[in-house]
Amino acid sequence: MALILLFLLSLVISNIKCQNFGRFFNNFDRISDSKQLLDHYDFIVIGAGSGGSVVANRLSENSNWTVLLLEAGWDENFFTDVPLMATLQTITAYNWGYRGEKIKTACLGAVEGRCNLARGKALGGTSVINFLIYSRGNRHDFDEWESLGNPGWGYKDILPFFIKSENCRECKEIDRRYHGFDGPLSIEHPGYESPMAKSFIKAGIDMGYKNVDLNAYNETGFSKVQSTMRHGTRCSASKAFLKPVKNRPNLFISTQSQVTKILIDPKTKTAHGVEFRKKNIKYIVRARKEIILSAGTFNSPQLLMLSGIGPKEHLEELNIPVVQDLKVGFNLQDHTALSTLAFLVNESITISDISVQNPWDVFNYIWSGKGPLHYLVVPKL
Repeated sequence: MALILLFLLSLVISNIKCQNFGRFFNNFDRISDSKQLLDHYDFIVIGAGSGGSVVANRLSENSNWTVLLLEAGWDENFFTDVPLMATLQTITAYNWGYRGEKIKTACLGAVEGRCNLARGKALGGTSVINFLIYSRGNRHDFDEWESLGNPGWGYKDILPFFIKSENCRECKEIDRRYHGFDGPLSIEHPGYESPMAKSFIKAGIDMGYKNVDLNAYNETGFSKVQSTMRHGTRCSASKAFLKPVKNRPNLFISTQSQVTKILIDPKTKTAHGVEFRKKNIKYIVRARKEIILSAGTFNSPQLLMLSGIGPKEHLEELNIPVVQDLKVGFNLQDHTALSTLAFLVNESITISDISVQNPWDVFNYIWSGKGPLHYLVVPKL
C-alpha cells in the first residue's frame, strides 16, 4: 500500500506546474539506451557504477573519442531515490544478491549463517542502493598507499579531486577548507533528525569527544552524516556524472548488457574487445584504444578470470584457456559491522517504514524534500 501511494502521488504531482515540484522531479530525469551499437569504439567502459560513471564522463569530454558504457542493470526509479527506503533496495533487482561463505566469526544470525553482500546493479552501481553516507576515508590510509610505492595517492594529492567533484549544497558544521561547492556530486546534511540522533551527538560531547567534520583533517569524534543527496533525494553517481552528459553524441550507453568476456590477444596480452549479452542476444564490440574494467569488487575479478586472467589451477578446472597466471580474486577484505547501541526512551520516536504510509509525510517529502522520508538509516557517526 505504501509503495502504491508513493507511486500514485509521484504521477499526479509530476504533472503539476509548480516550482517546488518541478525542482524535485528534475532529479528523476532518465537515461535511455543508445539507439544503435557500433562495431568499434575508442574506449569501452565495463560497469556504470561510482567509478565507471566518472570515467565515461571524463573520456567523453574529448569529442574526437567514442565511448561505450556497458551496464548489466538499468536506470534508477522513484523508489531508489527516497532515503528512508534505502534498506529495502537490497531485496530488489537493483542488488546482485551476493552472499558470503559461512564463517564462524560473523553473520551467525543470518540465513544459513552467510553475510549478505549488497552490490548495486544499475546505472550508478552501489551508489543507487547504499545508505547515502558521503565518507572519503581516513587520510592516513591514503598516505599509507603512497608509502607503499604509489606516488600521487597521498592525502594531499587526492584531496583537490574530492573538492573538485563535490557540491556541498546545504552543509552545516563543516570545515569549508576541505569541501567543494560547484562540483557535480551534490552533498547535503539530512533535513530531518530524530530526537534519538540528537541525543547520540550529545552523548559523545558528554564523553569528551568533539563534534567534527568527518571529511576534514580530523575525523576522530562524533558527527552529523554528510549524504549524497540533492533536494532531499538520492544523488547517485549516475545523477552526478552521467545524466548531465547523456546527450553527448560520442557517448553511447547500453543497459541490461551483461559482459561475459574480455577479448584478449594471447600473444600480445592486449585487450581488444568485449563480449556481452543483451536481452539474450550475444554482441561483440571492439576497442581502438582501451577497455576500462570497473565492474565492482566481485564482478571485476570474475570477469578477469572468465577472460583467462587468474589462478592457473582454478581456470584449468573450469576449462578456461589461461592467458595470464595471476592471483586474481585473492586478498578480499570486507568490513562487517556490529550495531550494539541500545536506548531506553519514554516516548515513541523511532523512524520506520510506517512513515512511508503517512500521506502527509509523503506529500511533505515530495513538496519540500523534508520529513521522515528524508531520514537516513545512519544519521550520525
